[in-house]
Amino acid sequence: MGNLLVYSGIVTKIRAMEARLLKVEQFEEIAGLHSVPEVFTYLKEHSSYADVLEAIDETRLHRGDIEKILIQSLYQDYQKIFAFCNLEQRKFLKVYMKRYEIDLINYCFRIVINHYDQPFDLDYKRPFFDKYSNISIEKLITSKTTDELVENLKGTEYYSPLKKLKDSHPVTLFDYDLALDLYYFSSIWKSRKKMLKKKELEIFTRDCGSEIDLLNLQWIYRAKKYYDMAPADIYSLLIPIHYKISTTLIKELVESSNIEEFYLSMQKTSYSRHYDFEQNLTIEQMYTNCLHHLYTIDRRRNPYSIATINTYLFLKEEELRKLTTAIECIRYSLTPSETLAYVGGITQ
Repeated sequence: MGNLLVYSGIVTKIRAMEARLLKVEQFEEIAGLHSVPEVFTYLKEHSSYADVLEAIDETRLHRGDIEKILIQSLYQDYQKIFAFCNLEQRKFLKVYMKRYEIDLINYCFRIVINHYDQPFDLDYKRPFFDKYSNISIEKLITSKTTDELVENLKGTEYYSPLKKLKDSHPVTLFDYDLALDLYYFSSIWKSRKKMLKKKELEIFTRDCGSEIDLLNLQWIYRAKKYYDMAPADIYSLLIPIHYKISTTLIKELVESSNIEEFYLSMQKTSYSRHYDFEQNLTIEQMYTNCLHHLYTIDRRRNPYSIATINTYLFLKEEELRKLTTAIECIRYSLTPSETLAYVGGITQ
């Protein structure tokens, strides 16, 4: 009864928000469109994005404009949920916020390292980060070098791991990306017991642990198939947390001699019981589909818990990823079937 009372308002709010997410048939209709302006018109007339899209001047429409609005829609949903949460639930959302902070920092590293002519376009994110984060966008946008960018993160939790990396040896964009990913998952894994208790701790541990396992599988696969990396180098990529995949099995996966052996070893994981890893899907689609299955099962079994919040935000982020991919495919005049293949993982 306790959780029912605590979560009843949030669950009602999120159910109403989820009902407005795009359906499978709508993605199929979007895939059949021929231009970005057509997507703009469709979303204004047939989706929950109508209000936020009003901010775009249709006569100067670019793909990037739509993407910014889509991100703002995600931030608005986060704020709506945050407003319904009590102090304990907000602790979870503050930890979840780290995902958005990591994305922001990674974006800034790309801008600085690639020396873009018009480097920072972050004004649309500033109100959200000013309210929910202690990262200062105003400071970040003054960065001209990676050293300045790291120093402009001083006072945040990301400063120490990035400064340690910066001071150790010459580093690449990949090194910074990897350091942030490793820090993110290690920190939320360590903090989960302080943040949650009992059933909610169990749910978060399962969700987070499974995501870590699936990411490690994905990274091992990519390292072996696309880069022919040595086992020692692959180990350095992995998150040092083992949830349902033992260290022995990780070793077997990393040191498999070819992709066929890798697949055979992967069938020994518990995840293979829920998903056929040899289907004709990309490794990213496999990762997404497994998480979709995990989150929706958790929510069905524990509707009055953080599972409802976690699942909604996952579904919303996936919707934005699919829309962004679809828009890119339409820009390059791909066929509807090709677009849907790239979008992938359309489940309801």
